[in-house]
Amino acid sequence: MTQTFIVTGTDTGIGKTVFAAALAGALGARYWKPIQAGLDDGSDSARTTTLSGLPIEYILPEAYRLVTPCSPHLAAEIDGVRINLDRLALPEVDGPLVVEGAGGALVPVTREILYADVFARWGKPVVLVARTALGTINHSLLSLEALRARGVPIHGIAFVGDPVEDSEATIAQIGKVKRLGRLPMLPDLTPDALAQAFADAFDLADFA
Repeated sequence: MTQTFIVTGTDTGIGKTVFAAALAGALGARYWKPIQAGLDDGSDSARTTTLSGLPIEYILPEAYRLVTPCSPHLAAEIDGVRINLDRLALPEVDGPLVVEGAGGALVPVTREILYADVFARWGKPVVLVARTALGTINHSLLSLEALRARGVPIHGIAFVGDPVEDSEATIAQIGKVKRLGRLPMLPDLTPDALAQAFADAFDLADFA
């Protein structure tokens, strides 16, 4: 298995799925969301199918599809499901793989295990997705510290939102992390618009 990237975020609702879809589409990668919690508004896998332009067979089935829209540990308890970490082993695929976590790096998978702990088990490079709005410096630096404390390899940070040069540069400098690029907020979020925005903002060579 080559070119595996784990996509996590500093918070929920910051554009992590949009970035993951763009990255998967640009790489021609398989996409995997291990745990989907909340199905009323559709799934991240379905959204990635729409946005990435990838063949449907490139969107791998989730290990767990939980009904309740909340943290996976609580959603599993409410749904009466016990999450088995063995089912969260990375799938073996031909070619690149993009894996998307849920919410932030320290979201609980169970009462004992956080997503960052699972990332450490996988040992694959993580891309931290951060918003550019007020508060992002604190959230980003805390997330980087939490990942590094567990020995998680960090590939770089990707921003989503309007440009805020000082915040982005400050996080990269203090956090000692590669600044990969920034996806703008797209008024018309279509596969073509997303692919073009990613191509304009990111260098694929950084993901080689």
